[in-house]
Amino acid sequence: MTNSNNQKPVVLVIAGHDPSGGAGIQADIESISSAGCHAATVITSLTTQNTNKVLDVMPQNPEPFRNQIRLILEDMDIVACKIGMIGDIKLLKVIVDELAETNFPIVLDPVMSATTGMKFSDDDICKKLLTSLLPLATIITPNSNEARLLTKKNDLSAAADILMDYGTESVLITDTHDDTHEVINALYTKHDSSIEYHWERLPDTFHGSGCTLSSRIAALLALGNDLKISVGKAQEYTWLSLKHGLKLGHGQAQPNRFYE
Repeated sequence: MTNSNNQKPVVLVIAGHDPSGGAGIQADIESISSAGCHAATVITSLTTQNTNKVLDVMPQNPEPFRNQIRLILEDMDIVACKIGMIGDIKLLKVIVDELAETNFPIVLDPVMSATTGMKFSDDDICKKLLTSLLPLATIITPNSNEARLLTKKNDLSAAADILMDYGTESVLITDTHDDTHEVINALYTKHDSSIEYHWERLPDTFHGSGCTLSSRIAALLALGNDLKISVGKAQEYTWLSLKHGLKLGHGQAQPNRFYE
């Protein structure tokens, strides 16, 4: 990372596009930019959606997608990466190929479905994600539903152990989808005890909280913070962006990522 006044740490983002701006690439750009970093973005899939529903997912062709990643890696000093919704197993294979020899931290947000219900990942994508992409990831940030779907385990501690067995260094499981008074997130690492984070559960439902969180972790890692500090600070930022959330459509609220 350079200290030059005319440069910022660059975070590579590989994720889908949400036209409403609540989730996906736009959420990633806002979360990363508000931390003081630059987001270099490669879109996996276009989606047809708003704050109420998702109608369609349209993945990129693999070879132009590969070239987009390659050109960014050739040109920019990438210091962290966030991977979000992929949407197609061919694109997942490209990501694994192109990132296999990199040495920057990778934050993987395994977007399995939209909060409005539509699935973004099938069984083949899930298996390939576990066996090929998880070994490259510094941290994976599933919500409780995604952790259970990926591992077939209801107990979240057991699910985290399985995810780490596939090769990721750490797992942050978020609790926003459970019906409890508090949101209790948990960070699991290979060599330390788990850490719980308690947050007041806000009354609304939100579109893009996972994207906001995972991108902020990547940005904080890019700024030189260690993993635990990045995870803690990113949760605080995400919770405050939800507390100051915006009702821009007729469905879910959106995080206000520039609340500051």
